[in-house]
Amino acid sequence: MSHNVLVVDDEPKLCDLLASALSQGDIQVFTAGNGLHALTVLEREEIDLVISDWRMPGMDGPALLAEIKTRYPDLPVIVMTAYSTVKNAVQSMRNGAYDYISKPFDIDELDITVNKALQFRDILRDNARLRAELDEHQQFDSLVGESPAFRRVLQAVDSVRDSNATILLTGESGTGKEMVARAIHKHGNRADKPFVAVNCAAIPEGLLESEMFGHRKGAFTGAVADRVGRFMQADKGTLFLDEVGDMPLALQAKILRALQERIIEPVGDPRERKVDVRVIAATNKDLLEAVAKKEFREDLYYRLNVFPIPLPPLRERPEDIAPLARHFAHALGATAGKRITGFTPEALQSMVNYPWPGNIRELQNCVERATIVASGSLIEESDLPAYLFGSRPLTGAITGMPMDGPAVPEDLDAALAEVEKNYILAALQETNGVQAAAAQLIGISERSFWYRLKKLAIHVDKIVR
Repeated sequence: MSHNVLVVDDEPKLCDLLASALSQGDIQVFTAGNGLHALTVLEREEIDLVISDWRMPGMDGPALLAEIKTRYPDLPVIVMTAYSTVKNAVQSMRNGAYDYISKPFDIDELDITVNKALQFRDILRDNARLRAELDEHQQFDSLVGESPAFRRVLQAVDSVRDSNATILLTGESGTGKEMVARAIHKHGNRADKPFVAVNCAAIPEGLLESEMFGHRKGAFTGAVADRVGRFMQADKGTLFLDEVGDMPLALQAKILRALQERIIEPVGDPRERKVDVRVIAATNKDLLEAVAKKEFREDLYYRLNVFPIPLPPLRERPEDIAPLARHFAHALGATAGKRITGFTPEALQSMVNYPWPGNIRELQNCVERATIVASGSLIEESDLPAYLFGSRPLTGAITGMPMDGPAVPEDLDAALAEVEKNYILAALQETNGVQAAAAQLIGISERSFWYRLKKLAIHVDKIVR
């Protein structure tokens, strides 16, 4: 495997010496005279290892190390120090350096240290790749459903996955637009290239252009080094523009040009860059309505809407609720260390009857909560959150009494205190008097739980005898 090594030192002769010593086999050496120059190289090149001097003008070794650990936390750094400053080397190790070498250094010792650092880098890269493949696999597995409405989505995904056409995913929040975008990428002709996601609503308007197209050092206050934008990061791969309906009008024209001409221009850089990206956009807004209100460019809308895929809300695919719930319960149960085999018929029916305004995301959160609460291998109706039932009475498996109570209590405070006391007593019985576990079971802090014990005059030792 080939590797790129960056040597940072303000002495050109030492840089040349290290470049000559390391430039053998599959190692290519880049050099920089100071920390700021090194950051520029890191923005431009895929570097596997940095070897940096400790004392340099401008940005010195410690400052460069801190910046690298912030921007590239998995990038190993070897620090070079003189024999008299071994204390500095130890401090650098505490601050995240992989290792250090002392000047003057032995070439054999240098080779050993560099090879170990590169092996460490390879392990981290392989782990990251495996995690990414697992995440994408899990995302595709989450496209669960056999309803006619969802089968149409799967058919559309299969039709467009090998195409370079721009895709527009529409649907309510929580319908799984990013999961569909990842599935298209993973199973398309760009699967071995980057998938880069940008939430257009989450980035401040003033930074969005720099985030998309990158910038040159000094282009604006705070631009201390060149930055590669999301378009260039996604080159040869897929760029996912989430919440594209929230993109400012001023940026829409530049996005349109990038899509039409496949050319971008970083902020502060007059040079144009060609890019090859497949764009998938997503929105929960009615873009035609936004066009009518002059809030979204009509030409950009038609450029994005080459291949539209509408995602149905969960309430329009009720037959998919049960398989989705089982899928989430299996995955979340394993994460929580529980073996959840399914749901009782009553629990499934309650979930099917609920309209799910938050769609798949809300269903996943509901199942996660029920998985934590469930005491057995089956999730019961009483394990589900109360909001699913509205005003319908629910007999709780823990309390053994109707949760709705009398319509108009004579003393509301006393009635609420009695309900609160029943919950706490049931939780203590369930956890054999372990107060921390009981607090977690009913979803309150330990401090709040202790306060309620005192307020309601509950004596734990009498409960568990």
